[in-house]
Amino acid sequence: MNHRRLLIFGLALLIGGAKVEAATVIKVGSIAPERSPWNKALQQVAVDWARISNGQVELKIYAGGIAGSEEDMLRKMRLGTLGAGVFTTLGMVKIAPDVFVLSTPFLWDSQQEFQAVFDQLKPVFQKEVEAKGFKHLLWTQAGWSYFFTKDKVVYPEDLKKHKISFATGEPEMEQAWKSMGYQVVPNDLKDLMIGLQSGLVDSFYLPPLLAASGQYFALAPHMLDLPLAPLLGGLVLTGRAWESIPEAFREPMQQSLAKAAEQLVLETQGLENEAIKTMQDNGLTVEKPPADALGKWRAVAARGTDALTEKAFSKEIYQKTLALIAEYRTQGAR
Repeated sequence: MNHRRLLIFGLALLIGGAKVEAATVIKVGSIAPERSPWNKALQQVAVDWARISNGQVELKIYAGGIAGSEEDMLRKMRLGTLGAGVFTTLGMVKIAPDVFVLSTPFLWDSQQEFQAVFDQLKPVFQKEVEAKGFKHLLWTQAGWSYFFTKDKVVYPEDLKKHKISFATGEPEMEQAWKSMGYQVVPNDLKDLMIGLQSGLVDSFYLPPLLAASGQYFALAPHMLDLPLAPLLGGLVLTGRAWESIPEAFREPMQQSLAKAAEQLVLETQGLENEAIKTMQDNGLTVEKPPADALGKWRAVAARGTDALTEKAFSKEIYQKTLALIAEYRTQGAR
């Protein structure tokens, strides 16, 4: 009887120990606010991954910048204290600089054009990311950035009167703005409200959802109705974290990510329209540009792009992007 009890007790210990050993916890850093649609999507992915893996893979999410800035998160991933991070375009370029070409101001004619070209460029960026020892699992769009300013702006010359809040740690882009004749002030998003209140800056460019959720528009109540550039988001794992996931779970997990990304894009578009209406109801003026404004903005942006080429991104990726845009526009004209 004693031997039998010992055997049962030993088996229970072995089974319990196997469960603990099999569990994989991946710590994920994100600057997205906790109540944002991006964080909600990530939380749903965590639920899906736990279900797919029968609890063997757990995503532990540190949202709202708890894990630091995007640069901080990347450093922690390289050190091994984070297994993954959710990055915007600004964070992605620290891994794959050529991604920056997608943020070229006023490059795109429409959402459809951007998506068609981006789909063809994804393999190029994926290869660049994986060459650095990371696994890029998700691309999604977090809306389009627009200029928000203290006073009315419709032409490039109007903006030169303003002090533009600009993300820190991007010397090439900063130099590009200066080469176009603009005043830029390095200032992290977490410090934007203080910068606006103090007069350090009086303009910024962000997607409407962020401008509304942070209440930044109250101090920069004019929005130029010209999309500046798309803001991308992505989930990146370290190679080690990806390899820790049993191979049988990887494909269904990627499928759950793709589903989340598709739903997030649709939700973001609807929420963006709601955000603009809410801001208009609370004092925002949406400035409709004259017919000749876009051409003038693009002419100015071209000067800045010259300063970025071969510094922020390669000449090859820029030429490839332009060729794909030209091909798309030619096909659309038929």
